[in-house]
Amino acid sequence: MCACVLPTFVTELTLAALVILTLGAAFSYKWRGVGFASAVIALILGLLAAKSDAYGVLVFAVALINLISLVALDNRIKGVDYCLVGLMGLATLTVFTVQSLSLVLAALVLVSVPTYVLVMLREGGANTEIGLKYIVFMVFATVLFFIGAVMLAAGGDPVLGYVLLILGLSLEVGVAPLHEWVPDVFAAADPIPISVIASLAKIVPFVAALRIITSFSFDERLVLFTAALAAFSMFAGNIGALTAREHARVLAYSTVANMGYVLACVACGAACGAAATPAGGVGGASGSELALALVGGLLLLFANSFGKIGFFNAIKGEGSFSPFMFILAFSFIGVPPLLGFWGKFYILLSLVGVGYLWLAAVLVLNSAISIPYYVRLARELGVGWRLRLTDVVVFIVTMFTLATVALPLVEWLVKSMGVLSLGVM
Repeated sequence: MCACVLPTFVTELTLAALVILTLGAAFSYKWRGVGFASAVIALILGLLAAKSDAYGVLVFAVALINLISLVALDNRIKGVDYCLVGLMGLATLTVFTVQSLSLVLAALVLVSVPTYVLVMLREGGANTEIGLKYIVFMVFATVLFFIGAVMLAAGGDPVLGYVLLILGLSLEVGVAPLHEWVPDVFAAADPIPISVIASLAKIVPFVAALRIITSFSFDERLVLFTAALAAFSMFAGNIGALTAREHARVLAYSTVANMGYVLACVACGAACGAAATPAGGVGGASGSELALALVGGLLLLFANSFGKIGFFNAIKGEGSFSPFMFILAFSFIGVPPLLGFWGKFYILLSLVGVGYLWLAAVLVLNSAISIPYYVRLARELGVGWRLRLTDVVVFIVTMFTLATVALPLVEWLVKSMGVLSLGVM
């Protein structure tokens, strides 16, 4: 009886959250605060519906901090922008709980489409030129991802389906060499909307890809293709960040590198091949490596999210408290025991487990390459303490980055992986 009641309860909470977001967006044209309140309520309902406590809390935190940072941006759709971020957060909270391919793909769309509007937001107007450039790339990315996923699910050519899915994922999140839109968009758009795109919008594409890929077995050559793509993105991103001088452009290239690190998890998932059990968990030797890859990828995505929110808000506010900047930079580098270190550590364990020692070595090497530009970025954006919204937001994300120092956050997330669903029916 409980097994039947729980899905109905979860569905009702999700539908209620969608209704609240819709009404909030409608009324926010007259009362802007309604949009913020409805987004927070929808996220709370989504958190209650999420199966994983740790995953849900971290997603909720990323979405809520993005909402708070949007308060500083006065734009033409003020109020509606809160609801768009709330919709993205709700989709991210539910991507692990849905059980069908169509709903996983729907979650991807619900995260991607709001960014088409957010990327154009700026003080007192709309940046349509950069918005059109971004939308063109994202439409192509979504089409490629969808075609690849449907081909795999329908029993079509597995090689073509897999390649299209990976290319769509790479274009969506900015994996090199399909990253050309990232530096231009990140540098030209307002830093606050970009902080949303660089944080919350990166989670669902990787989770969706992993859920699809772990439902099938693939040829070793396809795994090698993904691993080579990940390695190339690491080098391209870090070398680009080393040579860039504009702060937003440095962060753009660092995103390219970080997406390469996370793509290594996808390679591990493909190497494990259909390790998902019928119950939705992971089992066996390959299942343990898959679980490590999933934990590492999520931890690194959350470290990237908190770090990007902090740095882009600092750019918007012309600097933030110097110690916070350095803590976020050290997390990106992978200094223990900060959040970013644990993400890279679990990814390394998964790569060693599946025999990709060379990719693990590339990851370590690129972490070392990233040290100069992250330290430079922290030094140039670091200022004295000022009590304002920018520093409050940066303080919050820094506390989450430091959470692994005193709290058993990693252990909590590892245990939560056991109840998350892999594979799609």
